[in-house]
Amino acid sequence: MEEIGIESWTGPFDPATRERAQEALERGLVLFFPRLPFTLADSEKDFLSADVANGKSKNISLDPMTGKIQGTALSGARAEALAAMIERFGAGATRLVHELLPNYADVERARTSYRPVEVKGRAYSRISDDRLLHVDAFPSRPMRGRRILRFFSNVAPQGARRWQVGEPFENFARAFLPRLRNPVPGKAWLFERLGVTRGRRSRYDEMMLALHDAAKCNVRYQQTAPHHALDFPPGCSWMVYTDQVLHAALGGEFALEQTFHFDVAAMGAPERAPLKVLERLSGRALV
Repeated sequence: MEEIGIESWTGPFDPATRERAQEALERGLVLFFPRLPFTLADSEKDFLSADVANGKSKNISLDPMTGKIQGTALSGARAEALAAMIERFGAGATRLVHELLPNYADVERARTSYRPVEVKGRAYSRISDDRLLHVDAFPSRPMRGRRILRFFSNVAPQGARRWQVGEPFENFARAFLPRLRNPVPGKAWLFERLGVTRGRRSRYDEMMLALHDAAKCNVRYQQTAPHHALDFPPGCSWMVYTDQVLHAALGGEFALEQTFHFDVAAMGAPERAPLKVLERLSGRALV
């Protein structure tokens, strides 16, 4: 973990801080901002309740392009106010990324989420259980090698967001790649035609999904894999490449999250990206 001592959501940030933040992220570290809280307005503190979720989705999500909110039990003016809070967070996180990581051109802001429900005690299938170490891969949205960068804030009045992070991505991939099955021929084409995926999966997408599932389904790996515990206390924020860093969310409630996507070519060290690592290990182009 790399601690970044900034206290403002807007710059300017000094060049040394920007360089350190980018280099640490690309090495597979978690950026920790201990003095960067997302402060709720008094009227927004009513949303610090699991009851704002509909009980069906893991998270409440906001599409920044349409303003549509999903996964909430609220309606009418209260749903609009919740959407406004999530949007305020997402817009702030986007400004921060642009100013702290200016070398990352053409960053795409994806969905913003609010996670009000305690992680512990929820029941999911093994593949959907984010309490298990995994790398992020999207079943319905092919990334074709693009990076997945996520920014989080713990807005809980009390209680840490508890994580584990695992071994370096290349070590993990080197161990699991020989165990992966080849994708079914024509599957990516069929899923695209049926609308299961938004665009066609590349070999990279198939491989990342297989790695995601293989890690979660391997009970021995989950029990014995190298890992470190991280606690994110109330009033802090953190950022990490979740397609590169093996991670598990073990406990906590009331977190906000913003996802970003961008091309590998924008990185200072593109050879560290999962795409380049997997191409090197497999000896073939994957997109």
